[in-house]
Amino acid sequence: MISRLDFLRAADDSVTDSDVLRLALQHAMAELGALGGCVHMRGSGGELHLVSSAGLPAVSVRVWEVLPGDSASATARAVACDGCAWDPPGSRPTDAVVPPAGSAGRAAVPLHGARERAGEDGRKGAGESVGVLTLLTGRHSQPTPDDWWFLRQVAGWVRDRLTARPFPDPAASAPGPPLAGSADLLPAGAGELARALWNAEDAVLRVDTAWRVTAANPAARALLGHPDEAAADRVLWREPGPWQTPDAEERCRLAAARGRAVGFDAVLPATGRCHHVRVLPVSEGAVVHVMEVPPWRVRQADEVAAIRDSAERARRTAELTTALAAARTPKDVVEAVAARVLPPFAAQGLLVLVREDDRLAYIGSVGYPRAFLEHMGGPRGLPMTGRLPAERALLRDEPLFYASREEWMADNPYGDRPPSTKHAWAFLPLTASGRTFGVCVMAFDTERRLTPEERTLLLTVSALVAQALERARLSDAELTRARELQRDLLPRHLPHLREVTAVARYVPAGQGSDVGGDWYDLIPLSAGRVALVCGDVMGHGLSEAATMGRLRTATHTLAALELPPDELMGHLNDIVSDIGPDAYATCLYALYDATTGTCTVVRAGHPPPLVVHPDGRAGYPDVPDNPPLGGARPPFETAELVLPAGTLLLLYTDGLVESARRDIDEGMVALARLVEHADRGDLGRLADHLVGRLLPGGQPVTDDAALLVACLHALPRADVASWRLPDGPRAAGEARKHVREQLATWHLDELTVTTELLASELVGNVVRHAKGPIGFRLLRTGALVCEVSDASLTMPRIRRASETDEGGRGLQLVSVLAERWGSRFTSHGKTIWTEQPLTPTQDTVAAALLSLADAD
Repeated sequence: MISRLDFLRAADDSVTDSDVLRLALQHAMAELGALGGCVHMRGSGGELHLVSSAGLPAVSVRVWEVLPGDSASATARAVACDGCAWDPPGSRPTDAVVPPAGSAGRAAVPLHGARERAGEDGRKGAGESVGVLTLLTGRHSQPTPDDWWFLRQVAGWVRDRLTARPFPDPAASAPGPPLAGSADLLPAGAGELARALWNAEDAVLRVDTAWRVTAANPAARALLGHPDEAAADRVLWREPGPWQTPDAEERCRLAAARGRAVGFDAVLPATGRCHHVRVLPVSEGAVVHVMEVPPWRVRQADEVAAIRDSAERARRTAELTTALAAARTPKDVVEAVAARVLPPFAAQGLLVLVREDDRLAYIGSVGYPRAFLEHMGGPRGLPMTGRLPAERALLRDEPLFYASREEWMADNPYGDRPPSTKHAWAFLPLTASGRTFGVCVMAFDTERRLTPEERTLLLTVSALVAQALERARLSDAELTRARELQRDLLPRHLPHLREVTAVARYVPAGQGSDVGGDWYDLIPLSAGRVALVCGDVMGHGLSEAATMGRLRTATHTLAALELPPDELMGHLNDIVSDIGPDAYATCLYALYDATTGTCTVVRAGHPPPLVVHPDGRAGYPDVPDNPPLGGARPPFETAELVLPAGTLLLLYTDGLVESARRDIDEGMVALARLVEHADRGDLGRLADHLVGRLLPGGQPVTDDAALLVACLHALPRADVASWRLPDGPRAAGEARKHVREQLATWHLDELTVTTELLASELVGNVVRHAKGPIGFRLLRTGALVCEVSDASLTMPRIRRASETDEGGRGLQLVSVLAERWGSRFTSHGKTIWTEQPLTPTQDTVAAALLSLADAD
């Protein structure tokens, strides 16, 4: 539907009124699969006059010439009620027409005029119905709401095109002056004027509302082919004359229905002579005046038309140049050529082919069926053999023009037949930077011999197209490489964690847009803690994508150091500031602790997270908004949220919720509403649903969009055990005792020896080098975590002990025994932690001792 409406709206001002009606009927019939259709205009007495028809047999057209305005048919009801109307198949209003193939339904939509009328409440409504478009369908049910919408859009297009010259007010229409025969109403001297018209060389005739001839002067009778007999009661359209030319009938009917005189030129098919036809609406019909146009005027008109066509082509060439300069992709180039080159040359097909190694591949086409494109080998193309005209034009760098299928066959030594739907072609080589890399093929549905001027113009156009296509292909290749780089900088897969289940979606900007700097991340930390990150580097391009990669790497590094969120954001701010004075980025960092259910959030110029509670309530928490990175001054304000298990946390970039038609606040409201009413059982389907609804067409226009959806899980109480250890040497023994008892409870006895050694080393370090109180904790997450905390702010570090040193090997032993280890600051001091897999694959104690022996 949309493509048909776009095609109609692309029609330029040269389209005549009759073309407007014919196009509207043809596209409406094709879209609804109708059997036929017609357009009526409302007369001064309320009756409906047929002005255009398609697909109707002659008997139907005669019955539908004039319909009473108070008829019970859908056609009349649509005008009377100023709305859509439907007659199901088998209904029999007084003016019903039953096609020979059987009963048909009738769908009617009104046509409005340019005037506005006031409703009963005094407000101005739509223009008054001045006509109606009716379709005869073979359906047994009325059109769908989408069909009615399409028909109303078509009717609106007809209104816009015809009301550029406004419809007259039917109520204000006054009858035209009567013809001779009503002498009592004519002014003095009218009789002489009537006799002069009767004896003039020009043809003058009068028709009634059914277009039957009621009076004709001798010249008109001769034109009609009945010089020696009366022409009364003959239907105008069945007689010879200029009304047999294309569009003539529709123009005459439209002039009579609109109550305004209209004139046009028509060439008689039999004689080739040009006549000027003028239709003057009068009461109960119209007067038609036909005057032969002298040859000099025809030549003058041809010259004016040639000048006008040349000016129009120059205008379109200028427009094409502008469009090609703005083209970012090969698809943009093909669309620009199809819209601005095919219409002025009356071409119906376009095929753009490029050489890729030893193959000829198409990168865009218009007017060719899918079967033909598949025969061409699809986007990969066909191996080049030199047989096809397109290949010869490319290899020789010479244009080829064929005015008919016979010329194609005569110039084709290999006997390859042309496409069956085309009858004339122009093969234009595409050359840029001294290299011919492709060919542009224009095709015509009928035989067409291009003039030398047209060929020269097409060669000029092909040079413009070649330059634009070369730029677009280079730009497209650069954009593809940039997007590949961007994809490599983003996480390929999110980690599977016990604390958080998460999915992410990243949608690049629309075709032709530069890459952006949106990113997201899920970073596992120690002791059931997880960092969720979402950020956006302001601007678009490779440098912004590279900055995004730097920030993502820095975030990973800083998060691994267990820095508090506000301190981490301060370091990111320094990194962005060092890039340059114009570098800015927004970021949201959320640190979730599955052991306590708390989430510490800090944001720098970034939209706040969306929190969806387990009962489905969605809202945006009050998180302080710090300035964007690169323009902020630490310290950064944070917010601590208490989130129960099962809470959804959504982090996103502004490209998801903001667009040219929707501000960010409206988008955030829409996001919350969508989540509340969506199925939240499957996070992947939820993320796809949100992206699909917030980004119509599945792709933002000018900005990237990132979305991270995370479901938070709490660590069960049974998987956390903590103790306060005594100060002094007894602390290590107490720690080993707790390890043995707790691991026996968790059925992890195989980890007891290793964990006792780790606990002894960590607690011994605190006793020797720090100060109490000493906290000890064991956690069973996806691994076994052992933590020792104290009140000191001095962080431990590994140093290499010499052969004579009696100490200094404790942390070396810890690094060998544990899969990971580290330390972090707390509000009361620091915590040192180790992490072991729950299923060890070797004797870690023996391996650790062997490693230390090798080091010595």
